[in-house]
Amino acid sequence: MHERKAQMAALADAFVALPGGIGTLEELTEVLSWAQLGLHGKPCGLLDVAGYFDRLVEFLDHAVAERFLAAEHRAMLLVASDPDVLLDRLGAYRAPVVEKWLDRDTA
Repeated sequence: MHERKAQMAALADAFVALPGGIGTLEELTEVLSWAQLGLHGKPCGLLDVAGYFDRLVEFLDHAVAERFLAAEHRAMLLVASDPDVLLDRLGAYRAPVVEKWLDRDTA
């Protein structure tokens, strides 16, 4: 499984998650983790059909507020409900250079 996903990731220009289940969430978080670690600079997006991912986006925003996720890393996940808007955002994406660790003592 890992070799298949690594090959798909190497060939991809971007990653887009559509509504799905645990497998979708696992694959999305894996490519987001790879982006956060600087293993790739490819855009990652959610096509938020009918608000399907609203609670996931709220959770990620909560993780930023609680300082478990850097705002710059949260911004790596592009979200749109319109496919054309998402494609435009994916095309304009430039990967940020961000320190992967948060200083929890700094407010």
